[in-house]
Amino acid sequence: MKLQDLNSNPPPAWDQIMVKCQEMGFDMASDEEAGSLLRALVASKPGGHFLELGTGIGASLCWMLQGMDHESDIISVENDAQLVGFVHSLFEKDPRLTLICEDGEKWLESYSGAPFDLIFADTWPGKYFCLEETLELLKPGGFYVIDDMLPQSNWPDGHQEKATQLVKLLNGHDQLFATKLDWSTGVMISTKKFIP
Repeated sequence: MKLQDLNSNPPPAWDQIMVKCQEMGFDMASDEEAGSLLRALVASKPGGHFLELGTGIGASLCWMLQGMDHESDIISVENDAQLVGFVHSLFEKDPRLTLICEDGEKWLESYSGAPFDLIFADTWPGKYFCLEETLELLKPGGFYVIDDMLPQSNWPDGHQEKATQLVKLLNGHDQLFATKLDWSTGVMISTKKFIP
Protein backbone atom coordinates (compact mmCIF):
# COMPACT_ATOMS: atom_id res chain seq x y z
CA MET A 1 0.00 0.00 0.00
CA LYS A 2 1.11 3.56 -0.75
CA LEU A 3 0.20 6.48 1.49
CA GLN A 4 -1.27 8.38 -1.46
CA ASP A 5 -3.78 5.55 -1.97
CA LEU A 6 -5.49 6.52 1.28
CA ASN A 7 -8.43 8.94 1.10
CA SER A 8 -7.32 12.57 1.41
CA ASN A 9 -10.68 13.90 2.71
CA PRO A 10 -11.48 15.85 -0.47
CA PRO A 11 -13.42 19.13 -0.38
CA PRO A 12 -17.23 19.08 -0.76
CA ALA A 13 -17.10 20.22 -4.40
CA TRP A 14 -14.65 17.46 -5.44
CA ASP A 15 -17.21 14.82 -6.42
CA GLN A 16 -19.23 17.32 -8.45
CA ILE A 17 -16.08 18.42 -10.28
CA MET A 18 -15.13 14.81 -11.06
CA VAL A 19 -18.62 14.15 -12.48
CA LYS A 20 -18.31 17.24 -14.67
CA CYS A 21 -14.91 16.03 -15.90
CA GLN A 22 -16.52 12.82 -17.12
CA GLU A 23 -19.44 14.66 -18.73
CA MET A 24 -17.11 17.01 -20.61
CA GLY A 25 -14.35 14.51 -21.35
CA PHE A 26 -11.99 16.87 -19.56
CA ASP A 27 -8.72 14.98 -18.97
CA MET A 28 -6.49 17.78 -17.66
CA ALA A 29 -7.79 18.15 -14.11
CA SER A 30 -5.28 18.03 -11.27
CA ASP A 31 -5.61 14.94 -9.13
CA GLU A 32 -6.32 14.36 -5.45
CA GLU A 33 -2.63 14.17 -4.53
CA ALA A 34 -1.77 17.54 -6.09
CA GLY A 35 -4.87 19.05 -4.53
CA SER A 36 -4.09 17.84 -1.04
CA LEU A 37 -0.53 19.19 -1.34
CA LEU A 38 -1.77 22.61 -2.46
CA ARG A 39 -4.28 22.66 0.40
CA ALA A 40 -1.49 22.05 2.91
CA LEU A 41 0.74 24.71 1.35
CA VAL A 42 -1.85 27.49 1.34
CA ALA A 43 -2.84 26.59 4.90
CA SER A 44 0.73 27.46 5.91
CA LYS A 45 0.17 31.08 4.80
CA PRO A 46 -2.59 32.62 6.97
CA GLY A 47 -3.90 35.83 5.46
CA GLY A 48 -2.21 34.76 2.22
CA HIS A 49 -2.54 36.15 -1.28
CA PHE A 50 -2.55 33.36 -3.87
CA LEU A 51 -2.56 32.98 -7.66
CA GLU A 52 -3.65 30.09 -9.84
CA LEU A 53 -2.82 30.24 -13.54
CA GLY A 54 -5.11 27.81 -15.34
CA THR A 55 -8.31 27.35 -13.34
CA GLY A 56 -9.40 24.51 -15.58
CA ILE A 57 -12.46 22.82 -14.15
CA GLY A 58 -11.70 23.94 -10.58
CA ALA A 59 -10.09 20.73 -9.38
CA SER A 60 -7.07 22.37 -7.71
CA LEU A 61 -8.98 25.48 -6.76
CA CYS A 62 -11.44 23.62 -4.54
CA TRP A 63 -8.55 22.21 -2.46
CA MET A 64 -6.85 25.59 -2.14
CA LEU A 65 -10.07 27.30 -1.08
CA GLN A 66 -10.55 24.64 1.59
CA GLY A 67 -7.03 25.23 2.94
CA MET A 68 -7.27 29.02 2.98
CA ASP A 69 -8.34 30.93 6.08
CA HIS A 70 -11.01 33.66 5.99
CA GLU A 71 -8.43 36.44 5.63
CA SER A 72 -6.81 34.90 2.54
CA ASP A 73 -7.70 35.51 -1.09
CA ILE A 74 -6.97 33.89 -4.43
CA ILE A 75 -7.00 35.04 -8.03
CA SER A 76 -7.60 32.26 -10.55
CA VAL A 77 -7.13 32.92 -14.29
CA GLU A 78 -8.59 30.79 -17.11
CA ASN A 79 -9.17 31.57 -20.81
CA ASP A 80 -11.99 29.06 -21.42
CA ALA A 81 -15.32 30.77 -20.78
CA GLN A 82 -17.24 27.48 -20.45
CA LEU A 83 -14.92 26.27 -17.69
CA VAL A 84 -15.03 29.66 -15.97
CA GLY A 85 -18.82 29.53 -16.03
CA PHE A 86 -18.88 26.12 -14.33
CA VAL A 87 -16.33 27.11 -11.68
CA HIS A 88 -18.21 30.35 -11.03
CA SER A 89 -21.39 28.35 -10.39
CA LEU A 90 -19.55 26.33 -7.73
CA PHE A 91 -17.87 29.16 -5.85
CA GLU A 92 -19.81 32.36 -6.63
CA LYS A 93 -20.63 32.86 -2.94
CA ASP A 94 -17.00 32.70 -1.79
CA PRO A 95 -15.73 36.30 -1.45
CA ARG A 96 -12.11 35.13 -1.21
CA LEU A 97 -12.07 34.14 -4.89
CA THR A 98 -11.53 36.44 -7.87
CA LEU A 99 -12.15 34.39 -11.01
CA ILE A 100 -10.86 35.95 -14.24
CA CYS A 101 -11.63 34.84 -17.79
CA GLU A 102 -8.62 36.04 -19.76
CA ASP A 103 -5.54 34.79 -21.55
CA GLY A 104 -2.91 34.10 -18.91
CA GLU A 105 -0.10 35.86 -20.76
CA LYS A 106 -2.16 39.04 -21.19
CA TRP A 107 -3.18 38.95 -17.54
CA LEU A 108 0.43 38.55 -16.38
CA GLU A 109 1.51 41.47 -18.54
CA SER A 110 -1.17 43.76 -17.09
CA TYR A 111 -1.14 42.75 -13.40
CA SER A 112 0.15 45.47 -11.09
CA GLY A 113 -1.14 44.36 -7.68
CA ALA A 114 0.51 42.88 -4.61
CA PRO A 115 2.93 39.93 -4.86
CA PHE A 116 1.77 36.42 -4.02
CA ASP A 117 2.49 33.96 -1.23
CA LEU A 118 1.92 31.00 -3.56
CA ILE A 119 1.59 30.71 -7.32
CA PHE A 120 0.28 27.50 -8.85
CA ALA A 121 1.06 27.56 -12.57
CA ASP A 122 -1.07 24.90 -14.23
CA THR A 123 -1.02 26.22 -17.78
CA TRP A 124 1.61 27.37 -20.27
CA PRO A 125 1.66 31.07 -19.28
CA GLY A 126 3.60 31.30 -16.05
CA LYS A 127 5.23 27.96 -16.66
CA TYR A 128 6.58 27.42 -20.18
CA PHE A 129 6.57 31.10 -21.03
CA CYS A 130 6.34 34.31 -18.96
CA LEU A 131 8.21 32.35 -16.28
CA GLU A 132 10.46 35.18 -15.11
CA GLU A 133 7.55 37.62 -15.07
CA THR A 134 5.63 35.15 -12.93
CA LEU A 135 8.49 34.61 -10.49
CA GLU A 136 8.76 38.38 -10.09
CA LEU A 137 5.23 38.28 -8.66
CA LEU A 138 6.25 35.84 -5.90
CA LYS A 139 7.09 37.10 -2.41
CA PRO A 140 10.36 36.01 -0.80
CA GLY A 141 9.49 32.83 1.07
CA GLY A 142 6.60 32.21 -1.33
CA PHE A 143 5.95 28.93 -3.12
CA TYR A 144 5.97 28.44 -6.88
CA VAL A 145 4.25 25.12 -7.64
CA ILE A 146 3.86 23.19 -10.91
CA ASP A 147 2.61 19.70 -11.69
CA ASP A 148 2.49 17.46 -14.80
CA MET A 149 6.27 17.14 -14.89
CA LEU A 150 6.23 13.35 -15.37
CA PRO A 151 5.24 12.05 -18.85
CA GLN A 152 1.49 12.30 -19.48
CA SER A 153 -0.58 10.47 -22.11
CA ASN A 154 -2.05 13.75 -23.40
CA TRP A 155 1.33 15.45 -23.99
CA PRO A 156 1.95 16.68 -27.55
CA ASP A 157 5.01 15.51 -29.47
CA GLY A 158 8.19 17.13 -28.21
CA HIS A 159 6.77 18.17 -24.86
CA GLN A 160 9.07 15.88 -22.86
CA GLU A 161 12.03 18.04 -23.88
CA LYS A 162 10.23 21.21 -22.76
CA ALA A 163 9.39 19.66 -19.38
CA THR A 164 12.95 18.45 -18.85
CA GLN A 165 14.34 21.88 -19.74
CA LEU A 166 11.94 23.58 -17.31
CA VAL A 167 12.99 21.25 -14.48
CA LYS A 168 16.65 22.06 -15.15
CA LEU A 169 15.94 25.79 -15.30
CA LEU A 170 14.07 25.85 -11.99
CA ASN A 171 16.57 23.55 -10.31
CA GLY A 172 19.41 25.94 -11.19
CA HIS A 173 17.55 29.23 -10.75
CA ASP A 174 19.48 31.67 -8.57
CA GLN A 175 16.33 33.00 -6.88
CA LEU A 176 14.84 29.65 -5.93
CA PHE A 177 15.28 26.60 -3.75
CA ALA A 178 13.57 23.83 -5.75
CA THR A 179 12.53 20.30 -4.91
CA LYS A 180 11.14 17.60 -7.18
CA LEU A 181 8.53 15.05 -6.08
CA ASP A 182 7.53 11.76 -7.72
CA TRP A 183 4.05 12.51 -6.44
CA SER A 184 0.82 12.95 -8.35
CA THR A 185 1.74 13.73 -11.97
CA GLY A 186 5.21 14.95 -11.00
CA VAL A 187 5.37 18.05 -8.83
CA MET A 188 7.99 20.74 -8.35
CA ILE A 189 7.86 23.12 -5.41
CA SER A 190 10.20 26.10 -5.48
CA THR A 191 10.59 28.62 -2.67
CA LYS A 192 11.77 32.11 -3.48
CA LYS A 193 14.93 32.97 -1.58
CA PHE A 194 15.28 35.87 0.82
CA ILE A 195 18.09 37.84 -0.83
CA PRO A 196 19.58 40.70 1.27
